[in-house]
Amino acid sequence: MVWLPVLVPFIGGAAVLGLHRRPIMARTAAVVAMVATVIAAAVVSGSEATGTWTWGGDLDLAVSVTGFARVMVILVPVIATMVLGFAATNSEGDEAIVKLLVILTWFVAAMELLVIAADFLTLLIGWELVGAASWGLIGHQWRDPARPKSAREAFVTTRFGDLGLYVAAGAVFASAGGVRYADLESVSSGWLSLVAGGLVLAAAAKSAQVPFSPWLFSAMAGPTPVSALLHSATMVAAGAYILIRLEPVLSTVAWFAPVVVGIGLVTALAGGMVALAQQDLKKALAGSTSAQYGLMLVAVGAGFTAAAAGHLTAHALFKSLLFLAAGVALHAGGTLDLGKLRLGTALPRIAVLFGVGALALGAVPPLGAAFTKEAVLAGAFDSGLWVGLGAAAAGLLSTLYAARLHLLAYGPGDDVEVHAPPRRGEIVALGALAAMTVLLGLLWLPGGDGLIERAADGAILAPTAAETVLSWALVALGVIVVAVAWRRRRLVSMGVPPRLRAFIAGWWGIPTAARVLVVEPVSRLATWLFAADRTILARLADSVAGLGALVSRLLKQWVDRLIDAVVWGVGTGTIRGAEISRQVADRGVDAGVEGVATGIGVAGTQSRRTQSGMSYHYYTVMMIGVVVAIAVAAVWR
Repeated sequence: MVWLPVLVPFIGGAAVLGLHRRPIMARTAAVVAMVATVIAAAVVSGSEATGTWTWGGDLDLAVSVTGFARVMVILVPVIATMVLGFAATNSEGDEAIVKLLVILTWFVAAMELLVIAADFLTLLIGWELVGAASWGLIGHQWRDPARPKSAREAFVTTRFGDLGLYVAAGAVFASAGGVRYADLESVSSGWLSLVAGGLVLAAAAKSAQVPFSPWLFSAMAGPTPVSALLHSATMVAAGAYILIRLEPVLSTVAWFAPVVVGIGLVTALAGGMVALAQQDLKKALAGSTSAQYGLMLVAVGAGFTAAAAGHLTAHALFKSLLFLAAGVALHAGGTLDLGKLRLGTALPRIAVLFGVGALALGAVPPLGAAFTKEAVLAGAFDSGLWVGLGAAAAGLLSTLYAARLHLLAYGPGDDVEVHAPPRRGEIVALGALAAMTVLLGLLWLPGGDGLIERAADGAILAPTAAETVLSWALVALGVIVVAVAWRRRRLVSMGVPPRLRAFIAGWWGIPTAARVLVVEPVSRLATWLFAADRTILARLADSVAGLGALVSRLLKQWVDRLIDAVVWGVGTGTIRGAEISRQVADRGVDAGVEGVATGIGVAGTQSRRTQSGMSYHYYTVMMIGVVVAIAVAAVWR
């Protein structure tokens, strides 16, 4: 049973692939597979199942649905159902859609394996499969040369962080002799520090934290459903999820908490500024993704994993809603430029649904995302005053960019031509996500914090009255600032000089720094090595080859002479032996034969002489024979 959340989408993807010649059936099969995955995950989650599968030898793949995995194992296919439903009604060609649905379905299977993993070997398999699937999804429209390039950039960046996971797995095995999460309890302090370092590196890269954040811009090359699923409950969520699950053990490492809090807080502030400065709708949402996961890491570092888990759940719902609505805006307006959209008048229903997601992103009560953000804020203040103030500033930024995005993308506008109105399936998917986002507001009811603690198997801290007032005041301030900027027609630029805004929107120059400090030096080194190979190594190889050819020719000549001499010697010896043999035959054999013949002739002549006809001669011969016989017998005895 515990393997069902992985097997169902895997088999479903195979079924969709088998139906590639029947696009309508393939689309239906993809959605049905996701619904079946939700059901299977719900059944498994209720039983807290565990299991193992023998790989071979002493290697086993261990899985378990415990702790926050009980929520994630359901959340992933729930979001995927809406995303695949949206994609199934997409206006792309049938063949392209079927291929996209197949990879999306298998992407869910890989993420489910990552979620239920109970050892580092299984985690690595799921982790790598998620990365490989994301590469295929981002580069889906491969006929555009820019798409495969963007997919490669995202893949290489996250793969660099993946090395940390290999280090962590190796350290656990070296210290404890096993790779299960439970083995972390017996890992020595030195090795555990190495494990924590590897996991932080892997999580920071996967969840797009500084300095790895820019890879999310490359991921925007993928189709809208890919962005919606990747940013909400799958790939980007993997890093935060693994830290949430393993924090109880990793927190014993002295440096773990401050480092994780520092990474999260810097990313929350930097990503918030990026989202506020961006003029591309999807890239602005990508910046907000990094910022929101930064807040989750702040909660993890502060020790309140339930707050991080709650915010991850809320973020998955409203961020998938926002990305899908961004796809509608692209198809309807033909652009993602925030200065050219304002589709609220043309698409009022989509504007309302996008508004629900924007309100959740801005943490406006009584939506559930506001509850979880306040829990994160309370944990940040518990970690330290400056950490709390930094998290509060990040919260203000979230309100600013959420309100800005809503007004610029789906604010009222006149004379906007709609190129492709949204289809019914797209509206249904958006409506379902908006409904779940609103429904999450039940967390404000008494017992909401206890519900999150039980679901996430972690701790949550209720905010003080002062923290609540501060949070709500910052939300109000953000709304007022955006309203003033809207009225003054400065919402696109936010009054920031173009060069500075471009610098911030481009992730604070991190891509440029990476190009200058890493890409270009490596490229130059590769060029130098190539030149060295052509000028030095190639000449050296040619010299060695020439020397080898010379030695080969000399050896050939020597061998030819030696072999010829041996052959001539053998031939001459053979001929000489034949000549001697002929002479021996002529002289020896012939003489022997003639001698035998002569002897036989003499013997015949002498034997005739005994035939005289006289009897006494015969008696004499007989007596001689008898005497000889008696003598022989006597000697024999």
